[in-house]
Amino acid sequence: MNYRPFAGLLFSAVVLFALFYVSINSASELTSVPAIADESGAVLIIDAGHGGADGGAVSVTGKCESEINLEIAQRIKLLAEFLGYKPIMTRETDDIIYPDEADTIRKKKVADTRARVELVNSCSGAFLVSVHQNKYTSASPSGAQVFFKGDCKELAEKIQSDFTQYVNFDGKRTAKPVASDIYLFAKTECPGLLVECGFLSNPDEAVKLETNEHQKLLTLLVIGNISNYIF
Repeated sequence: MNYRPFAGLLFSAVVLFALFYVSINSASELTSVPAIADESGAVLIIDAGHGGADGGAVSVTGKCESEINLEIAQRIKLLAEFLGYKPIMTRETDDIIYPDEADTIRKKKVADTRARVELVNSCSGAFLVSVHQNKYTSASPSGAQVFFKGDCKELAEKIQSDFTQYVNFDGKRTAKPVASDIYLFAKTECPGLLVECGFLSNPDEAVKLETNEHQKLLTLLVIGNISNYIF
């Protein structure tokens, strides 16, 4: 996989227009360009972390992580479709259907995660992007961070560099390998990224993470770089 920097500049200009002038609620008004994802054989799978009975972390504003994850994941999907790709979502809503035997929250979380693993592994040429939010015991940490699995370190570093330039501004965070105990990545066979979009425990960042503008910016930096890298 090779990153194409010049193509990235042109792509970013086009995507910037799409992101800031097209609302996530106007998906039905978009007319996609002809699908081009088939040419590379890559399949973009977008995972909105948590959902259903598993709300994930809770923001200092009182909003569940699962809701913010889904909003950003939907934006990534919308933009990918606008550009002609055919992404697959691991969940489209916050409602998840569980097997009858999953009668506790823990069992529901396990069943859901296993279903996501099965979906990802069923797609040949998959590239996984899992959207999450961070949280810490202190309110001071902030910033988006990218973790990678497989042959996509260069991509992760490029996204992290853009996060530093346009989102974090401090350069303290670096792209790192996904931890081996993250079940979704440990059990899936494809390369991918875990994107921690920010800290719900930081009051200023928590508020930004719920805004259209910040979500659009994160979406641009993620899907713009991914498109240049895998498609």
